[in-house]
Amino acid sequence: MAAALTESDTAAEAPATSAPRSAPPPVRAADRRRRRGRGPALFALPALVWYGVFMLGPIVAMFVISLNKWASLISPHEFTGTDNYRRMFDDPVFWDALRNTGVQLVVALPLMIPCAFMLGYYLQLKPPGHRTLRVLCFTPGLLSVSAKAMIFVGMFAPDGGVNGLLGSIGLDSATTPWLADPATALATVIAVDVWGGIGYTAVLFAARLASVPQAMYEAAALDGAGHWRRMWQVAYPICKGFVGVAAMLQFLWTLFSSAATVLMLTKGGPGSSSTTLSYLMYQRAFLQQDVGYSQAVGVFLFVAGLIGMVVIRRLIRQNH
Repeated sequence: MAAALTESDTAAEAPATSAPRSAPPPVRAADRRRRRGRGPALFALPALVWYGVFMLGPIVAMFVISLNKWASLISPHEFTGTDNYRRMFDDPVFWDALRNTGVQLVVALPLMIPCAFMLGYYLQLKPPGHRTLRVLCFTPGLLSVSAKAMIFVGMFAPDGGVNGLLGSIGLDSATTPWLADPATALATVIAVDVWGGIGYTAVLFAARLASVPQAMYEAAALDGAGHWRRMWQVAYPICKGFVGVAAMLQFLWTLFSSAATVLMLTKGGPGSSSTTLSYLMYQRAFLQQDVGYSQAVGVFLFVAGLIGMVVIRRLIRQNH
């Protein structure tokens, strides 16, 4: 009897324990993507906060200050609307600075980027003494602006190295006070910028070109291509995107950072013959105590930088 009850109880309980459980509701694809996206967003949050506070904040402040009459950051200010912009466009020094900056960009970039690329290609061929040559090319990037300025002040002084060299080869008529001559002051600033950037950029190009497979160069050589064709028809198309990035960085450096070189060499003179937009912004803010005007120049530089980057990106664009 007990055995029968046990068997019947077991038979009654068996269907309950063996009944299939209900499956969990399916997770939608959108939910899965949302969950996967939370992790990277949390990791990027500190960088986004930093960017918002220390990058976007100063840009907004620059626009606001440019609409005020503001002698210095610790003095009272007065809202004047677009008065600073009207003063800027009516100022002949601004137009001189704009012309000088345009000349600087038009001369420095087309000279620096192709020459740096060719020098970088030569370095990646590993010629004899290439390690020493890399160090020499990178050395200008290790020198401070003041050290570079002192070197070139000694070279371009009336009794400096350049005039001494010209005099020693019988070209005394070509000697001039390079930094004090309105016809040559801007050229010396451009020369210092090119000298300081071409070797540094060449080392970066050499590092990028080192990743190009040697088999591609060998195949081009078998087809009869010399170094010139291999450089421009093999290496350049592969590194075209990196060339565009280097050109944009050099454009921004020349546009925004030439003030230090101008300050050390010529102080914008004689007159305004070597004044650039970045130096004009420094001069108005720190020497003439006109922060509102300087930030109007800063807004103009900001817009010019954006337009220039778009133009360079369109001119040097990857085809793939």
